[in-house]
Amino acid sequence: MTEAVLPLWLEIIVAVLVLAGAGLALLGSTGLLRLPTFFERVHAPAIIATLGCWLIMHGTVLYFSVADSSLALHALLIAVFVAITVPIMSIFLMRAALFRARQMGLDVPPSLSHPKAPSESKDL
Repeated sequence: MTEAVLPLWLEIIVAVLVLAGAGLALLGSTGLLRLPTFFERVHAPAIIATLGCWLIMHGTVLYFSVADSSLALHALLIAVFVAITVPIMSIFLMRAALFRARQMGLDVPPSLSHPKAPSESKDL
């Protein structure tokens, strides 16, 4: 199989997209390690890593589309699956953590799905 020769401007664009995506993914991972609470830790990778994935996907689609002389959308499927599953997973993890924190009596926001009755309210 022969390698396709890409123009320099295209190689630069692909390199910038892939390196920017990798840098953002690294930034999200750093936030996962450095932030103090679970709710802050789960937010950084969910948002930043998804953006990093999309940048890498754009670089991949651009490279393979030009190298193979046809539109290569296989990387788009990966990015779509990440964009769908990461927010859902984050919501489930945060809800489980909120439930656990409420069970332990920690100071977290009250549940919106089970509001207290007016007789139980302290603001009377």
